[in-house]
Amino acid sequence: MDEVVPAGTVVVVIDVIRAFTTAAVAFERGVTEISCAPSVRGGRDLRRRYPDRLLVGEVDGLKPADFDFGNSPLEMSAAELRGRRLIQATSNGTVGLARAERPVALLAASARNVSATAGWIARHHPGVPRTLICTGRTAEDRACANYLNDLLDGGAPERADLVAGIVAGAAEHERAYALLPERARVDLSEDLAFCRDVDRSPFAMVGEVRDDHVVLTRA
Repeated sequence: MDEVVPAGTVVVVIDVIRAFTTAAVAFERGVTEISCAPSVRGGRDLRRRYPDRLLVGEVDGLKPADFDFGNSPLEMSAAELRGRRLIQATSNGTVGLARAERPVALLAASARNVSATAGWIARHHPGVPRTLICTGRTAEDRACANYLNDLLDGGAPERADLVAGIVAGAAEHERAYALLPERARVDLSEDLAFCRDVDRSPFAMVGEVRDDHVVLTRA
């Protein structure tokens, strides 16, 4: 995620496990907007400015004690969220959104809304150069980027290949967590079903760049 993000492109920031799967489930549950912070400190600062908003996210994969929810689509799926606004701060996904300074359009994507993302881009910005940012180094984000690229190029990618990439990425995460002390490990098992549920969310998540954060809305 260190590459330069060129100005004047449609930028899609991808985080399958788990930030933008969590965001998609939150929108499914009736959230009206998500303010994405470039850091956990930024998330806390936004919470002080907007104390009525729920704070969602993680540090090293785990929910901080002062956050309302972790970075978990499972948690979102059971929460009463209709009409609420969220603040989200994560290690990768929301950080990636902050890197796009002058995009033609800015979107957040996961496998859950990948086709809706492609459709929104095709309708609103056909022919505009695009930049896809994989916020993690594991297989799931690359698989989602490849799938999205194929859709935008008019192809018909295999959903099974995307699911296989997500499963492989989850296994990479699990191997890395297994090397940590037990208290620092993250259990992804119950979130994985949400992350690999391709195209469950029939909407794009479009970002508006503000001074110190990005606001996502459902489109």
